[in-house]
Amino acid sequence: MPRELYYKEALKLGQKEYRSAVAENINPYLPVLDEIVPPEKALTGIRVGVVQIPMWFVVGTKTGGRVSAFSKSFLPLLDEGTEFADKWEALYRSHLSEGIRDPIKVYEYLNRYYVEEGNKRVSVLKYCGAYSAAAEVIRILPERDGSEEVEKYFEYLEFNRYSKINYIELTKRGSYRELMRAMGKSYGEWWSVDEQRRFSGAYYLFEQQYTALGGKKLKITVGDAMLNYMEIYGYSALENANSAEIRMNLKKMWEEIALEDENEAIELKPEPTEEKKQSVLSMVLPKAKPAVLKAAFIYDVPPEKSGWVSDHENGRQYAQTVLGSRVETSVYLCEDESRQYEVLEKAISDRNTLIFTTSPRMLQASLRAAVSYPETVIMNCSLNISHRYVRTYYTRMYEAKFILGVLAGTLTTSGRLGYVCDYPIYGQIAGINAFALGAQMAHPGTKVYLEWSSVKGVEEAARSLREKHIHLISSQDTARFREDTRSSFGLSHITNEKTELLAVPVWKWGIYYEKIIRAALDKTIKSEYINTARALNYYWGMSAGVVDIEYAPALPLPSRRYADFFRNSIISGAGKPFLTPFYTQSGEVIGARQHELNLEQIIRMDFLVDNVIGDIPGYEDLTVIGQKTVDMVGIGQAKQKTEIVK
Repeated sequence: MPRELYYKEALKLGQKEYRSAVAENINPYLPVLDEIVPPEKALTGIRVGVVQIPMWFVVGTKTGGRVSAFSKSFLPLLDEGTEFADKWEALYRSHLSEGIRDPIKVYEYLNRYYVEEGNKRVSVLKYCGAYSAAAEVIRILPERDGSEEVEKYFEYLEFNRYSKINYIELTKRGSYRELMRAMGKSYGEWWSVDEQRRFSGAYYLFEQQYTALGGKKLKITVGDAMLNYMEIYGYSALENANSAEIRMNLKKMWEEIALEDENEAIELKPEPTEEKKQSVLSMVLPKAKPAVLKAAFIYDVPPEKSGWVSDHENGRQYAQTVLGSRVETSVYLCEDESRQYEVLEKAISDRNTLIFTTSPRMLQASLRAAVSYPETVIMNCSLNISHRYVRTYYTRMYEAKFILGVLAGTLTTSGRLGYVCDYPIYGQIAGINAFALGAQMAHPGTKVYLEWSSVKGVEEAARSLREKHIHLISSQDTARFREDTRSSFGLSHITNEKTELLAVPVWKWGIYYEKIIRAALDKTIKSEYINTARALNYYWGMSAGVVDIEYAPALPLPSRRYADFFRNSIISGAGKPFLTPFYTQSGEVIGARQHELNLEQIIRMDFLVDNVIGDIPGYEDLTVIGQKTVDMVGIGQAKQKTEIVK
C-alpha cells in the first residue's frame, strides 16, 4: 500500500468505529480525564518518571481540546487534506523509518492512561499495533473510599511497587497477592531485573496462545486467565514452557477459563440428589453383574496423627461397610506436599474413577489432575471454589455451631463465652457468627471472645480465654488425637484443674461418602456435571444427616431438651440460624427486614457480628500451615495485609 494511503485507511477504520458506536448509543469519542477527575487533582499528581506503558491501557485524553479528532480507540476522524492528516502521515512515515522515540506525556488514573501530549503519536502507534510506548507518567491517586474499584487499584499499586510490572491486569480483589504467592514471592520482596524479564517472557508467550484460542472474546483479562493457569500448573511450569505446551494446556483447561467469565461461577448443591429408582423393566430383566466402583481417599496426614483425617478415615470405612462389594475403597498417604500430584496420578493409574482429597491444601494438585484426567471425578473437601473440573464438598457446620451457641447461652452466668477457631476460611466465619447469634438469642447481652488456633495454637488460644476468666469455650470440632483428653474440643467447661466436655459437633463423613458414592454408582454425579456449566459445590447439612450434635453426660437434661428443639427445627427447615436483621461489629445492619440469608451470603461472610470480641487475623499473623490453607480457600479479608500503600 502506498504510504500516502495509510491515513486514508486509518480514517476509514476510524469512521467505521464512530458509526458503530453511534448506532450502539455509546460515546464515539475518547474519554476525557478532566471530565472524570476534577482538573485541580492533576496538580497534586505524583511524578512516576519515564516508563514503558502498555498501549492497551492508553484509553483517553487529558483535556477535551482534540477529542473530536479521534475515535474511541484513537483512530483518526479528521478529513484528508487537513493539517492534522499531514502531520499524522508524517509521523507514520517517521515511525516506519526510525520509530517514535520521544516519550508521550500521560496522566495515570486507576491504571488507565490519558494523553496530555502526543495524541497523534498514540494514534499512529495503536494503528501500527505497537505493544508499548515510552511515556512520562503523572499518577493521580483516587480517594480511598473502600469501593471495590479503588481497593483493587491500591492492590495493583502494591504489586507494581515491588515488581515494576504494569501490563498485567487482574480483576478480583486479592489476585495480585495470589499471583505473588503463586510465584513463591512474599509481600515486600523486590523483584530483580532478571525476574521481571522472565515474567515478561512468560506473559508474552501466554498472551499469544490465549489470544490465538479466542481469549480476547471473553470478558476476563489475560492476567486473570494466566493466574488461573498458574493455579493449576504452577509458575515454574509456565516459565519453562514453550508455546506448544502452553497451547496444549490451555485447551485442556478451557472450560476452567470460560467459567471465570461467568457472573455466577458456582452452583451450590444444598441437599443430596435423590437416588434414581429402578424401572419396572429393569427389575424383571436378568441383571448383569454390576461393575465395582473404585474410590481413592488421599490424606496429607496419617489418620492416627489428626482428628480431622481420622474422621474421614472412619467415614471411608463406614461407606465401604455399607456399600459392600459395590465399591472398592483404598487409601493413599502423601505427607510431602511436592508429591501430591504424583500420588493423584498413581491413584488414577490404579483405575480409581472417584477420588477424594480431604484437605483444601491439596486443591492445586487436585485441579491439575482433574484437568489432565477429565474422566476421573476428583472431589476436594473445601468450600466456595469456582473450579469447573474439581467438585468440592463440605458441611453446613454453622448449623451445629448455632445450637452450641444456644446451649452456651443457657449455661453462662457471666455472659462471657469463648470461641477458638482454626482458620479464617470459607465456612468458618459463618460458624463463629452462628454461635454468637445463638448465644445472644438464649442470653441477650452475651459476648463471645474470639481466639485463633492458626495464630497462637489451640492450647495458647484456650489459655488466653481462661486468663480473661472465660470458662465456657467452643473449641476444635474434633480432638487432635482421639486418646488425647488434654486437647479441648467441642463446647467445654474449662478450668485450670480440668476440662469437662458438654457437647460436640459431629461430622458424619461416613453418610456423606455413602451418598456421594451412590450418586457416582447411579451416574448422578456425571449428569449433574453435564447439566451445568458452573462449578459444583456440595454443601450439605443436618437435613442430609451429615452434620449432627452429640451431648456429653455432664450436660444437664433441660439443656439437652432445649438443644433438641432447635436441632429438630433446623432439620425440618423451620429453624433459621441467620434470620435478619442483625448487626456487624462495625454497626452495619444485615437485612433491613426479617428474612433468612441465602447460602451464598452465608458462605461469603467476611464480617463478625456485633457481640463477637476479636478480629479476623491478617495473612502475616497466621502460621505457615494457616497461610497455606488460606492461600487455597481463605476469605478475602484474611488474604489482605494491613499496611496501606502510600
